[in-house]
Formats: sequence, C-alpha cells, structure tokens
Amino acid sequence: MWQWDWKVFAATFAALFIAEMGDKTQLAAISMTSDSRRPLPVLAGAILALAVVTAIGVIFGAGLLKLVPEEYPKRAAAILFVIIGGLMWFKLI
Repeated sequence: MWQWDWKVFAATFAALFIAEMGDKTQLAAISMTSDSRRPLPVLAGAILALAVVTAIGVIFGAGLLKLVPEEYPKRAAAILFVIIGGLMWFKLI
C-alpha cells in the first residue's frame, strides 16, 4: 500500500494538473498575487493549502478503503461528478 509507483504518480499528477488548470483555486492565486504583489508568500500558502487538502483526501480515502470495497467510492464519485456536472450545465449551482 505504501510503496512507490511511478505510473500512479504520473497519472495522479496529470489528472490533478488538468483538473486544477484554470479553476477557482488558480484564479484566486492570480488575484491574491495581483493584490499583494508578493508572489512567493502566495505560492507558499497555495502549496501548503493544496498539500493539506490533498493529504486529508488521501488519508480519508485510505481509511475508507479499509471499510468498504473499492468499487463503492469509485461509483459514488462518478455519480457525484455526473450530478454536479448536470447542475452546472443547467446553471443550478
């Protein structure tokens, strides 16, 4: 479970990089850098915040897999993505 896998690393990096490109987190970082004119503290704060949020997700995911089969969280995530996408499509959120 805790051994290094370059394929998993690369897939995770690619998926999150594409998912985060142009999202509200990036726009917030652009705005904060523009307002403060201090790019290094904004970068450090953003890196730490994203690392903490990701760590929470990884820890929660690892714990969840001890309680339920892998297919259930995958299906739940897929359903939630479809629901959120539908709500965004019809401008309900």
